[in-house]
Amino acid sequence: MLRVNKRRWYSLPVCLWALLGVWPAHAETCESLSKLRVANAVITSASELPTFCRVAVTLQPTSDSEIRMEVWLPASSAWNGKLLAYGNGGWSGSVSQRTLAGGLRRGYATTMSDTGHQGSSASFAFGHPEKLKDFGYRAAHENAVAAKAIVKAYYGQGPRLSYWSGCSAGGRQALMEAQRYPADFNGIIAGAPGLHWTGRAIQAITIAHASHRDAHSYIPPAKYRVLHDAALQACDARDGVKDGVLEDPTQCAFDPKEIACTGAADGPDCLTPAQVATARTIYAPTLHRRTKAVVTPGYERGSELGWATMGGPKPFPIAIDLFRYVVFEKPDWDYRTFDFADDLDRTEQVAAGTLNATDPNLRAFFDSGGKLLQYHGWNDPQIAPGFSVDYYRKVAAAMGGAQRVQRSIRLFMVPGMAHCGRGEGTSTFDMLTALEQWVERGEAPDSIPASRVRDGKTDRTRPLCPYPQVAVYQGNGSIEDAANFRCLAL
Repeated sequence: MLRVNKRRWYSLPVCLWALLGVWPAHAETCESLSKLRVANAVITSASELPTFCRVAVTLQPTSDSEIRMEVWLPASSAWNGKLLAYGNGGWSGSVSQRTLAGGLRRGYATTMSDTGHQGSSASFAFGHPEKLKDFGYRAAHENAVAAKAIVKAYYGQGPRLSYWSGCSAGGRQALMEAQRYPADFNGIIAGAPGLHWTGRAIQAITIAHASHRDAHSYIPPAKYRVLHDAALQACDARDGVKDGVLEDPTQCAFDPKEIACTGAADGPDCLTPAQVATARTIYAPTLHRRTKAVVTPGYERGSELGWATMGGPKPFPIAIDLFRYVVFEKPDWDYRTFDFADDLDRTEQVAAGTLNATDPNLRAFFDSGGKLLQYHGWNDPQIAPGFSVDYYRKVAAAMGGAQRVQRSIRLFMVPGMAHCGRGEGTSTFDMLTALEQWVERGEAPDSIPASRVRDGKTDRTRPLCPYPQVAVYQGNGSIEDAANFRCLAL
C-alpha cells in the first residue's frame, strides 16, 4: 500500500493524485452551479467554455453591498488542486480577465472581485460607508469564502491550498487579509502595498502644495532626467558596481542643491532655488505639523523619472478622491484648502481604520503556517518604498525579531524597479513560484531570480535578496550576470 507523508501531502504532483483516486467526480456540472446557494451571494451565470468553467457572482454581505466577482475553473484533469485570488489597483473597480487567465494557465482555479463597485473613482464611497468597508477589507474576504464554496461544489472538494497575489491596492488587500482574515490564505504575495492609504494621500497633498507653491516651484518633466542622472552620478558606484541602479538608495544623500542654477537664472540642466525646495520635499518624509512625528517616508533617490505621478500639473487623483468622497464628502473639494494642522488628524480618524493595513500583529497568520512574500521597487514613484521597509521592521519587532519572522515573512526590495514593475532594474521575476516552494516544500526563498527585459530581450539578470541583504558584485565577470552577485547584509 502506498503511504503518504501527511506533512508533504500537498506537494504530490497532480498525476499521483489521479493514481490515488483522490479526484472525485464533479459534484456539479458547470451549468448547474448557477443554482448553487452560497452565503451572501447570488450566482448570476455559470457557463462552460472550451477550457474552463466561468462563474459570475454578486456578493451582498450588507444591504448596500454589490460586489461582483468571477471564478474560473479549469477542467478537473488540468486543475492543480489550488485556488489563486488576485487583487486590484487604485480604487479597484473591475475584474481583469487577462489576470484571471494567467492563473488559469498555471492550473489554478482563479478568482477576483471588483471590490464592490465599477470604475476607477472613489465616488462610490460618497454617502455609502458600507461600500467603503467592502473596498477596504470585506470584499477580498467575501470573495475568498465564496470562491472556495464554488470550487468545492464543482470539483467535489475544496482547494487544498489557497494563495493571494496583488500589487499596489492589491498589496494593501493582501496585508489586510493576513491581518484580519488569517485563515483565508496559506500564502500571500503583497507587492508595493498601499498599506498606509491615508498617509500616502496626505503625502500627495504635501507634494502638490510644494510643487505649486508659486510659478517657480514646479519641476517640469524635462528636468527629471537631469535630477536622475545627478543622483546616479553621486551614488551609483557606492554599491560596488556602476550599473545605472542604486542597490540601496537609502545610503544615498544626494542633495538637489548640487545642480542648482547659478544666481537667479533658469536653465534646462539645473534647478531654480524653488525647484530645489520642491525636490527636497519629494525626497523628505512627511511630518506631522504639530508633533513632528513621521507620517510617511519620502521617495528615494533614483525615483525621479516617475515624479510626474506626484509632482505633475495636478495632484495625484487617487489621493484627491479620498478627500473629496470620504474625508470631507465634498465632490468639489480643493486640495489647496488642506490644513496640515487639523485635516491630517481628521483624515486618519475618518479613514484609517477602514483603509489602512498597518497592523504588525500577524501572529494568527504565522501560527497557522501562513507565508507572506512582500516586494517593492526602490524607484517606486507612487507608493514610497519606505512604507514596506517600515512595515517589515514593525512586524519583526512585534513578532519576536527579524530572525524569527524570516520563517514566515520575507521582504524583497527591487533595485531600479518602479511601481509594480518596469523601470531600470531587474523587474521581471516569479514571486508565485517562490511562494509555492515555500508553502509546499518548506523551501524559504534566500534569493529570487530576476531579469531586466528590453525590447523583448533579457539584457541583465540579478538575484533579488531578502531585506536587509543586497546583491553584492563579487568582482569578477559580467555585471549583467546574476552568477557574479551574492546576497549579503552590509
